[in-house]
Amino acid sequence: MTTKMMMTASALALGLGVGAVQAQDDPIKIGMAAYGLNAEFMQLWSAAGETHPAVQSGMVELTIFDGRYDALVQQDQFETMITQGFDAIVFAPMDVEAGATAVQLAVDAGIPVVGSNARVNSDLLTAYVGSNDVEAGYLEAKAVLDKMGCTGDVVIIEGPIGQSGEIQRGEGNEQALAECPDVSILERQTGNWSRAEAQALMENWLTSHGENIKGVIAQNDEMALGAIEAIKAAGMDVSDFAIAGVDGVTDALNAVKSGEMDSILQDGEAQALGSIDVAIKAVRPEYEPMADIWEQYPEMPWNDGASKEYNVPWTPVTADNVDDLLAGRQ
Repeated sequence: MTTKMMMTASALALGLGVGAVQAQDDPIKIGMAAYGLNAEFMQLWSAAGETHPAVQSGMVELTIFDGRYDALVQQDQFETMITQGFDAIVFAPMDVEAGATAVQLAVDAGIPVVGSNARVNSDLLTAYVGSNDVEAGYLEAKAVLDKMGCTGDVVIIEGPIGQSGEIQRGEGNEQALAECPDVSILERQTGNWSRAEAQALMENWLTSHGENIKGVIAQNDEMALGAIEAIKAAGMDVSDFAIAGVDGVTDALNAVKSGEMDSILQDGEAQALGSIDVAIKAVRPEYEPMADIWEQYPEMPWNDGASKEYNVPWTPVTADNVDDLLAGRQ
């Protein structure tokens, strides 16, 4: 192209204005790969992605993938996204190690991957947008132990073995337990983030240990709620147990309000919206964030999308804020 032709093309572009330039851009195809959509938290996370202003405006074409709690299913979904020419992927992995293979496949295909909510053992991520699960594990265990007065025995209902939430919340649980050396762990087993599985575990443990169980540390709310159901089904008084979970799902908020458990809100909406902003930035370097979470959480600066890690703060659910949190779910 000659200099004259370049000048003419430039002038024409200026004359057409920004709107015309945007009209020439295809929508950015982003996949949100959830580890599983059976429970409320990941449902809230994925639904939040669909409310992102760039999705609502048509700038982004968003596709939600249900990983069905299976790392191999997620890898197959990555291969589908690669074949279909997706521009970026937001990834909530089922397994901290197995998920690294999926990330490698995408990056080798030139597709940026933003980790969200759950971690993967890969240094190839564009960034991670989530919350500090070690802190959550400590806070929930401390809530149980404080209510017990650091005496008595507990059971721990873990997340899926090998998932980053299970690993890191477990670390936090141990930190809190180390502060109460007189407390013993009677049982420790995975409930796979499932209310039904946790209920079955708790039913068995109540049969084995009965009133010796004073505290239940459940690594998510669904499992804490399952433990509560088991206690009620056994004809026991929930108030005799110290119970805590993590996430702030709707049923848990109601259980906190009724005094049955403690919970810590994980802001899945902020994680999802922030991840999409970072993913768009990886595709279009000129992009400025559209989500309002950067103003909501000033302690998590946008930093022009250049940070490798964005930690969304936890919010302990209390009597003072639970009604407002529930109102936000209407």
